[in-house]
Amino acid sequence: MKHSRGAAVHKATWAIACLVFGGTVNCALAESPSPTTHWGGLAYPDTHSKLELGYTGNRFTEFNREGERYNPVRETMGINLGTMSWTEHWKRFEGWSTNLTIGAGPTGEQPTRYLQNEFIHDMIYGIPKVPTDQTRDGVDFMVDSSITRWLPLLDQPKKIFVGIGSSTGSLYYEVSARVGIRGAKIGSSALSLLGWGETHNLAANFVRGFQWSAMGRIAQAYGGAAFRHVSPQNYILQTSLSWGIYDEQPLPKFEIETGVSMDSGLFVDFQGKTLEERFSSLATIRVRNFAFESWNDMVNRKDYGPTYGLRLTVDVYQWIAPLFQ
Repeated sequence: MKHSRGAAVHKATWAIACLVFGGTVNCALAESPSPTTHWGGLAYPDTHSKLELGYTGNRFTEFNREGERYNPVRETMGINLGTMSWTEHWKRFEGWSTNLTIGAGPTGEQPTRYLQNEFIHDMIYGIPKVPTDQTRDGVDFMVDSSITRWLPLLDQPKKIFVGIGSSTGSLYYEVSARVGIRGAKIGSSALSLLGWGETHNLAANFVRGFQWSAMGRIAQAYGGAAFRHVSPQNYILQTSLSWGIYDEQPLPKFEIETGVSMDSGLFVDFQGKTLEERFSSLATIRVRNFAFESWNDMVNRKDYGPTYGLRLTVDVYQWIAPLFQ
């Protein structure tokens, strides 16, 4: 019976992936659905209006490759969510944006077990696989919402953000506040300081492509059906550097971004003490409306608890928005 449930989960997961890859619409990166924020994915608010469909996978492993247990959670989970994320920058309320992100899907072993054990551990690094015992099989969901105020950074409009948000669902519950800078044009600023702001040779255009982002986030969390033991309070510090080719359109022609995060910890150990985590966002690649992101706990050099994830999205805003105008 367990095998048949696992097979059903596997098929449903790849059905979601096929919808993502096989769609005829363009793609883009959305705001992070829970629990991505606590797995190391970039968690900044969207800088322009979007309506996106996507797939997000996050893996929680009960053991590391030496068989040591992470915390009181007695299950390994591959959390697969099909997501819809709507961000609106309101013309009527200039400088304000809202977001609603809904994610639901089958939790099971695949495809995250294959990616962790067969691909990363076996094929790439040749290291022992992470063992599993009991796994969570079922359907999980999360709903995230937020409101954000945008402010200028010197002469750059809508770069500083301040916002509040909430997350609820079968995994856990959380209310949060965040503040930070998104997409500060540090390359252009450096050229201006050097008096080369109007220079457009190859070297200047390369420097002009650099942008920097950073965020601080604090939250109050409560246990849910999947994660019953969580830290009451947590905070996240995140920073990232991107390089891209930009024009007058809101989405870049090409962009690659990498970042690091320090999380005071959503989870607690066997004594109830918070487990601090460190993550890296390995690569976020955007080509116009298409984006792919992957994150990992390799900064911690461990393989249990919240270990890694990946995400893709498709943006349908340009087709849907005109219907309501």
